[in-house]
Amino acid sequence: MPFDDATCDAVLAHMNDDHRDDSLRIVQAHGHPGATAAEMTGLDEHGGTWHVTEGSAEATLRVGWPDGPVTERADLRGAVVALHDESVRLLSAPQDHR
Repeated sequence: MPFDDATCDAVLAHMNDDHRDDSLRIVQAHGHPGATAAEMTGLDEHGGTWHVTEGSAEATLRVGWPDGPVTERADLRGAVVALHDESVRLLSAPQDHR
């Protein structure tokens, strides 16, 4: 894993302290549309992991970075922003009701 514990801890703290709404949009767009809470619990070069609360149910969700693996610490912020932007697009796209 290219990111040390201090880097991972800093990203997780930042996401969970300052960007809970962003995490919620990410999990809602990637399989848990009824989620009421999300906490980022892990990350690596391939993506992020969230603990999801949906009503009384809980789940773990793994989502890959949209542009592929990230190997540099400096690129982590861009990967998270790209994932959030992708999630916003997915949530606002018309749903296919076939």
